[in-house]
Amino acid sequence: MRTNVIAYRLFDVADEINLDQVQAIWHSRNKMSSRLRLDRISTKSITFHDPPVLVELGYHEMIIGGVEYLVEVKARIQDLGVICILFNIPPEEDISYKEYLNLVLAVEELPDEDFRKFVDATMETIGPACTNQNISGFDEDFVVYYFQDPIPPDWDIVPFLLKDPTPVNEETRETALANRFSYADDIAWLAWDSAVVYDPSGSMDIPDLLEFANAQYLELRYYDNLLNHAIDKAYDVIEDKANLKNIDMLSNNRDELLETMADVSSLTSNITNALQVTEDIFYARVYTRYMKLLKASVWQENIELKMQVLQRCYNMLNETVTSHHMEQMRKYNITLLAIIAVILLGIAIFK
Repeated sequence: MRTNVIAYRLFDVADEINLDQVQAIWHSRNKMSSRLRLDRISTKSITFHDPPVLVELGYHEMIIGGVEYLVEVKARIQDLGVICILFNIPPEEDISYKEYLNLVLAVEELPDEDFRKFVDATMETIGPACTNQNISGFDEDFVVYYFQDPIPPDWDIVPFLLKDPTPVNEETRETALANRFSYADDIAWLAWDSAVVYDPSGSMDIPDLLEFANAQYLELRYYDNLLNHAIDKAYDVIEDKANLKNIDMLSNNRDELLETMADVSSLTSNITNALQVTEDIFYARVYTRYMKLLKASVWQENIELKMQVLQRCYNMLNETVTSHHMEQMRKYNITLLAIIAVILLGIAIFK
């Protein structure tokens, strides 16, 4: 049976990555790279603003669940500032259900270090193409159980989707299998951080689309957290009355807030516009449902609300700074008028 377990680990590594520069760097080292393209649909149906770059990182022997595998490792680099490390794990063709389930559970326990050493190596190569390079600590993972041959009828895929061998009731089973999609002779079952895909053609369109959605989700999480810190810092400044007398500090914080809002607005716009769906086709429905499973719209709404909070904080700081400047101008004008009055009086006396 032809099947692969593909483990994905996505890392936020920069604000943005210049993908043309990535390819130039990679090719200068005589290494191959390719751009993401969904090969079973019209390019006008789903459009990537800047298709991610896939690079090969070789084959590596790994012990997973006590079994040695020759794992193909790749890195997918996105302009959003995300690098995804892919482990393509090929089980034996005669693998049993129990052995496959053991592999599912073992992949779930793969240590972070196994992925991070590859993202570090990739960053060493493409660092010059990154804006504000920084491996933030934000990451996301999911797994695709990919079958080119029919899944044996006695195999229960629910434990794969849940990553849990514990028997479940019928309600849980129905929920786990509810997100099922089929176009021709292919089938995909989606869960929040996993998917079972059967596609005899060998097309990787569905896994690639899910990977892209996870990158968008990761970035929304990252910027939501960044706004949390910006709001906390703004509140600390506003609530400390001693700060209200330090106009230079208030001015700096006001300008910093404005810069943060501009950056987040621009970068989150890049996230939401990174993929454009122009037709209600099969892949568009898969992508839309998966984004709902990730609750991406909730994160987008959170970001919008927090941007409004930051705007109010900015307005308060700006009013304080402006009032101070107006008061300083008023005092300056009074002083200037007093000086003029003294000069005129002096002139009158001497006359």
